[in-house]
Amino acid sequence: MDDSYAVNLRWRPLFAILVVLSLLPAAAPAAARSDQEHDRVRFLPGQPPSPPVSQFAGYVTVNERNGRALFYWFFEAQTSPAKKPLLLWLNGGPGCSSVGYGAASEMGPLLVNGNGTGLEFNKFAWTREANLLFLESPVGVGFSYSNTTSDLDEIDDALVAEDTYTFLVNWFNRFPQYKSHDFYIAGESYAGHYVPQLSEMVYERNKLLEMNQHINLKGFIVGNALTDDYYDEKGLVEFAWSHSVISDSLYKHVTNVCNFKTIFFTGECAHAMSLVYTQYDKIDIYNVYAPKCNTNESALSSDSTVEKTAKVFRKFKRLRMYSGYDPCYSIHIEDYLNRIDVQKSLHANISGWINDRRWSICSYSVYNNYDDNIFTVRPIYSKLVKTGLRVWVYSGDIDGRVPVIGSRYWVEALGLPIKSQWQPWYLKNQVAGSYVEYEGLTMATVRGAGHDVPQDKPAEALVLINSFLSDRQLPTKN
Repeated sequence: MDDSYAVNLRWRPLFAILVVLSLLPAAAPAAARSDQEHDRVRFLPGQPPSPPVSQFAGYVTVNERNGRALFYWFFEAQTSPAKKPLLLWLNGGPGCSSVGYGAASEMGPLLVNGNGTGLEFNKFAWTREANLLFLESPVGVGFSYSNTTSDLDEIDDALVAEDTYTFLVNWFNRFPQYKSHDFYIAGESYAGHYVPQLSEMVYERNKLLEMNQHINLKGFIVGNALTDDYYDEKGLVEFAWSHSVISDSLYKHVTNVCNFKTIFFTGECAHAMSLVYTQYDKIDIYNVYAPKCNTNESALSSDSTVEKTAKVFRKFKRLRMYSGYDPCYSIHIEDYLNRIDVQKSLHANISGWINDRRWSICSYSVYNNYDDNIFTVRPIYSKLVKTGLRVWVYSGDIDGRVPVIGSRYWVEALGLPIKSQWQPWYLKNQVAGSYVEYEGLTMATVRGAGHDVPQDKPAEALVLINSFLSDRQLPTKN
């Protein structure tokens, strides 16, 4: 063996190491690493000691001049975060917290326990499939804030989309190692407006940017999503009648006096719809077969007046514990997130602005001041399904607020060619729901789930998000 060959053998291990290092994701710049570590959540009060959870939380400024900042809570995937996609989750309302709902009671890895004293690990957490980013949006929701009071009087879908896009750009500057990951947007309820509008904005802005500045958007998924006022309202009334919530006579009266194709109800229609909502005073509109929360302290308590009934039912959702059913669970979330030690650990409320009031899972002021001026976002679907983005829609089938009936109406109205017919999907040899595949869009139902599918059916929801992210059909019995 000559000397040159021996030298080559000695250098081969080093060469192999250099090759491996070249395949690893680029390290974040020093400034970004410093900002990340500042936001790292070491441990939360009442957090179980195992398994370990890698998490970050804090503020991202979206408007320097006005001092507008949005609060986020981010969890790295449980395994191989460098290889997993990034999923942004948004709750609706408008005015409800993605930290309080999505992170703390639906698909986050740490759920508030049944008495609000601590946390429990969620074995059905979506961090099994993705890096999970929760955002409190719009400004005024949860811990998100503005130093300019007038900001809270000028909120609409356009502002929410712009602020969320700015948040993403700035968040990726703080976490540049995730910039190249496949990126998906998800949400439920009024996020049926937020998610497609944000997706459209990312898609359009990408066309104006260099490739290295793109947000790597691959698709979006929405659940029990407000989408089209005509079909959603029509579906709400038909669901109430078909599930014996309202009488035949009230159903006929509503169909006679209401034209849901107009933005504003007539006086007769408004009164008729108030009678429909009033029938839900004693049952849960968000899960018609679940116990009703009757605790006066709960944000879920109802008021049968015309204006307040419509607003309460639109804004606030029933919550379910991961380990069992508790219709008043939002009280426990508010108790936990109002603890000073919890806020300090999350780097929340750093300026103390929230000290004069309690953190609430939903903001009445945001809802009441929100300019909901978009009648339908259906045209965005017609546009984006042609771009190659992955688009899924799902519905818990016992939700009375945004019923599957209305969602099926507006999806069918898109006029997309069908790839595979309506069929059941399964979990543990039981029908978990049904789905239909169109060209460019998949619609699925989750059997026995209400408005917040990951709360009611966490195992099924995990299968759903796994199938979506991996671009596979939902499992069939065969």
